[in-house]
Amino acid sequence: MKYRNDTIYWRALRAAALPALAALLLLTAPSLPGLGSRDAATEAGFSIAVFVPGVVEGSPTYEMLVAGVQRAAAERPGTQVRVIEGGFNQAEWPQSITSLAATRDYDLIVTSNPSMPEIADEVSRSFPDQRFLVLDGYLSGNSSLYTVQFNQREQAFLSGYFAALVSSSRMEHARPGLRAGLLAGQEYPIMNRVIRPAFELGLQSVDPSAVLDFRVLGNWYDAAAATELANSMIDSGADVILTISGGGNQGVISAARTKGAYVLWYDSSGYDEAPGIVIGSTRVKLDHAAYLRTLEAIDGILEFGSAEMLGVADGFVDFDTEHRLFERHIPQQVRSELAAMIARLREGDLQLEMPTRF
Repeated sequence: MKYRNDTIYWRALRAAALPALAALLLLTAPSLPGLGSRDAATEAGFSIAVFVPGVVEGSPTYEMLVAGVQRAAAERPGTQVRVIEGGFNQAEWPQSITSLAATRDYDLIVTSNPSMPEIADEVSRSFPDQRFLVLDGYLSGNSSLYTVQFNQREQAFLSGYFAALVSSSRMEHARPGLRAGLLAGQEYPIMNRVIRPAFELGLQSVDPSAVLDFRVLGNWYDAAAATELANSMIDSGADVILTISGGGNQGVISAARTKGAYVLWYDSSGYDEAPGIVIGSTRVKLDHAAYLRTLEAIDGILEFGSAEMLGVADGFVDFDTEHRLFERHIPQQVRSELAAMIARLREGDLQLEMPTRF
């Protein structure tokens, strides 16, 4: 799933609370429960805390994050990894990150979320020796941080372009009049300013009259409500729905199966979730980025203070066109047109820049 973001709340909270919290935790850090073991950490050659702002299970993003870090650690003997789940209450994330830094147990704190660079930036002012690797976020110029952002503008554009190709094809559930749906778990800056407009741009690159039906679930778990919203979109003429709604994704699949429509997956390959219903998947190779940059941090060669943007041309954003179910259910003409568009992005013939500030 993608992330909930409450930047305005966080900015108001940080100035008032974090300095006092950091001072308090410097005194109490050794007894903080559940956030690290000083003895275990000092026995390791290199100690890493993976802070998950949510839960790992059921979240492809965080599953990839943990897998990438653990893979890197396995290749460097003496490296210890501890995974901490921060839960879904964003107001608690700054305190959790501050608590981790205050233990001074970890050579590196790794996390992933668009709001985390700002949180890590603030925490680093109280703990300047703490190093952070933040994926799916962007902030440069802080010597304690290294951030990696993925070009979700390219990713969402490809989803929209493919949706339009399907909707205008002769596939079984394609309907007259190009109309596609996008269901978001919640509204947040990247959704509103990047994913939604880029998805619509992809649709209209095939047909300028294409219509986007955008709906918001209001949470990341209510499959029943997602089914109702998807039913409404399908009844209004949408034949393809991109769902970015966490647990709500299963509700979209249910509606599409019942009413005859198609579903697109985001961030990971979802074809096996519902063969013939989930017909397209964009992928972000966050696990590989986490693996590579964690290795560099362990080896002492990661250039903290830097930020990078990775996209299709870099091989970290793509559309899964090699899955057997994609080849089985998608006509050759649609596959060829999608491949041509991916090639334009890969070769730089089409450039879709991703903003770095929101």
